[in-house]
Amino acid sequence: MALIRLSDIRKTYGEGEAAVPVLKGVSLEIHPGDLVALTGASGSGKTTLMNILGCLDTPTSGEYWLDGELTSRYGSDQLAAVRSGKIGFVFQSFNLLARTSALENVLMPLEYGDHQWTDEQNRERGKKLLEQVGLGHRLDHEPSEMSGGQQQRVAIARSLINEPKLLLADEPTGNLDSKTSAEILDLFKRLNSEQGITVILVTHDQGVARHAQRRIVMKDGLILSEE
Repeated sequence: MALIRLSDIRKTYGEGEAAVPVLKGVSLEIHPGDLVALTGASGSGKTTLMNILGCLDTPTSGEYWLDGELTSRYGSDQLAAVRSGKIGFVFQSFNLLARTSALENVLMPLEYGDHQWTDEQNRERGKKLLEQVGLGHRLDHEPSEMSGGQQQRVAIARSLINEPKLLLADEPTGNLDSKTSAEILDLFKRLNSEQGITVILVTHDQGVARHAQRRIVMKDGLILSEE
């Protein structure tokens, strides 16, 4: 069964003469364990599509099935639960809390998730995730004490704390140098191959897109091609 199934997804902002169609009928399937690059120029609709995939926005029409459930049936509380429980997010700007340790940043999503772990178990899981991304020696360091690549690794560990099925990475190497970018992309590939996490890389960089198993190219609110 597909983890993600989109059927004729459309998104329009505004009404009447001010209406701006951004997505114009996107249909797509992504299966568990896929490593996908969603790419296209600015204005192609890829960011809007990512927001819909991440349940941060809702389509104007069409159907979005996530893990066998039709998302249009969810209310706001259920969508929030899906975001915290099934989806991990990694952003270009890291979005870490300043003056907060790496470990506390990783544990932050647990405040909003529905889980059964004790505080001690949570801290052990956070430590293991930081060790997994190569930062076991930086548990108590704050963002200002870390490089951009290290901050992004913290952000990746944070995205995994609720054991998501889907990882959405929006321009995850946009603020990093080429060597660090390669290391971060290798980390995504290991998470995908070793843990089976479905990863979607949203990027305009074709060098980044070439690391994916599938490349979906968008233009003018439609899927232009898939490789």
